[in-house]
Amino acid sequence: MPIVTFLPGFRKVEVSTSDSLMTAAQKAGLAINAVCGGVGKCGKCVMFHKSGRIRFDTERFREFFSQEERDAGAILSCEAYPEDDCQIMVPERTLIQTQQILMNVMGQETLLNPSIRKYYVQVQPPTLATPTSDLYRLLDAISNLDGPTSKQVYVPLEILRVIPSMLRDSGWKVTATIARLPAGFRMIEIEKGDTSSQLYGAAVDLGTTTVVAFLRDLNTGQVIGVGSAYNKQISCGEDILSRVNYSKRKGLVRLQELAVDSINAAITMAANNAGVDRDDICEVVIAGNTIMTHMLLAIDPSYMIEEPYVPVVRRSLTASAGRVGLSIKPEGSVFIFPAVSDFIGGDIVADIVASGMAESPDISLLIDIGTNFEVVLGNNEWMFACAGAAGPALEGGEVLFGMRANPGAIEKVSIDPITLDLKCETINGKKPVGICGSGLIDVLAELLRSCVIDRTGRINTTISHPRIRQGEYFPEFVLAWKDETGIGKDIVVTENDIKNLIMSKASTLAACIILMNQAGITREDIKNLYFAGGFGNYINKDNAITVGLIPEVPVDRIINLGNGAAEGANIALINRKMRKFVDDIAYRIGYVELNAEPTFMDEYTKGTFLPHTDLTLFPMVEKSLELCRLRVEAK
Repeated sequence: MPIVTFLPGFRKVEVSTSDSLMTAAQKAGLAINAVCGGVGKCGKCVMFHKSGRIRFDTERFREFFSQEERDAGAILSCEAYPEDDCQIMVPERTLIQTQQILMNVMGQETLLNPSIRKYYVQVQPPTLATPTSDLYRLLDAISNLDGPTSKQVYVPLEILRVIPSMLRDSGWKVTATIARLPAGFRMIEIEKGDTSSQLYGAAVDLGTTTVVAFLRDLNTGQVIGVGSAYNKQISCGEDILSRVNYSKRKGLVRLQELAVDSINAAITMAANNAGVDRDDICEVVIAGNTIMTHMLLAIDPSYMIEEPYVPVVRRSLTASAGRVGLSIKPEGSVFIFPAVSDFIGGDIVADIVASGMAESPDISLLIDIGTNFEVVLGNNEWMFACAGAAGPALEGGEVLFGMRANPGAIEKVSIDPITLDLKCETINGKKPVGICGSGLIDVLAELLRSCVIDRTGRINTTISHPRIRQGEYFPEFVLAWKDETGIGKDIVVTENDIKNLIMSKASTLAACIILMNQAGITREDIKNLYFAGGFGNYINKDNAITVGLIPEVPVDRIINLGNGAAEGANIALINRKMRKFVDDIAYRIGYVELNAEPTFMDEYTKGTFLPHTDLTLFPMVEKSLELCRLRVEAK
């Protein structure tokens, strides 16, 4: 079998001729940027063929490369196969790099009432006069400290086996850890002496791209450590659909392992930052989308992408950490947020908890945008929700120089409407290597205000300016010249990129309008608009309105939740009563299936203009566009 050597690190791996070079790279331990899941659509897994024989159709994928790159042996690793020993150069931009991970939460106050408690007890030894059992004496001592009664507590066999020696070796002074579960109480550990001060829990946001863990002291409620990690499932596909298809190819066990590894990595970082032993972590609360939590538990998610789009389970779930594979106390408890539907999962329920909209009479609109979007509209009396595919453009996919929020990504852009002088800010202040979602929204809005593009997204090539030019395939606007970049070539946004961005934003706006129509309200009725997730946290609010990503509401009503999923998980971690509330929220929401909504395509089509065909819905944007028109006429 061929041996593939990956440069510059000289990693070698033996593979079959039927394995793609992407598969070979993953086997060699390289984290490849596989936005489309390795099906040749995104052009992000670029490598360079240096020696040996491979199979690759350059002409079929020529649109992804410049002539200079084609001359240098550029290939898409997902579509290239080794025929004998070969050497392949992997550029830095093809590897998954450290991302700008959203770790901040709002810190909403809530009652400290955890589901896990430790009881330090001094048990009375038995005598001939009082020969009651060891277990009864232990549980009676716990009950005397306002703990549950002996009849309420289930004690697993593994703990029963150690109770007699533990009591006697400790001089009858022990600490018992009790978990409150939906069906009652469970003893999860017994330890010598007083360890009651060592009681910790973790709140986890299980995202499609990243995993964030907050470690809390359950005696005080304080956050004592934060950790994050990439979701290692990225190696099996960037988006949810790719991963479900991977699971259908007998990959579910692998996806489950990768999800567990990712959570363990984030929890380990948080524990190390806090100086806490992971064995002292007694509980983990996890918020993730419906498919992610199914994969975490190795529950088949495949029927959620087929009509009638039904998940296996919607309600909240509990399990022991050992059964899931989490590296905390083996008998520790795992609580997983409930889902509303196939694509409205526990992460969105957690967002709702974090926003407080389910407890307020004010009408709020909550939006979480990634490759997929989720929208929730309502208050403490009613809620509607929907979800759909925004497409990868807003996360940098299907955009020529699009990328994740990694160092060197252009994240902020401003353009002088007269001179077209441009200012960019990049993540970590590095030379630009691409542009991420927040930067793309800025570009779209700034080009519209500067009259470089019209409301359909067409670039005005009659404008005489060096930044506006005809590219190899499409008209394009230069964001950074090659001597300014970290990749040695001009970074541009093309007319095709703009088209993909408009299609993505149109889906989200259409969903918002459909829910508003369903509820019989207008944009004036919306008192709060919550942006959840990383994309919404970094986006320019004015620009989001200008391009028609969201309805036009006063900017001071737009609130960034930060990491709402983590915030909601934190609330449920330290206040067990919220766990019943999250189930109530999930079952209260009326889900609107956009695929079955007859007006969706009509609303989507209206949204494929900037900001919308009906400018009366965007009066402030209309004024801005009128200034643009007058400026053009004055020339």
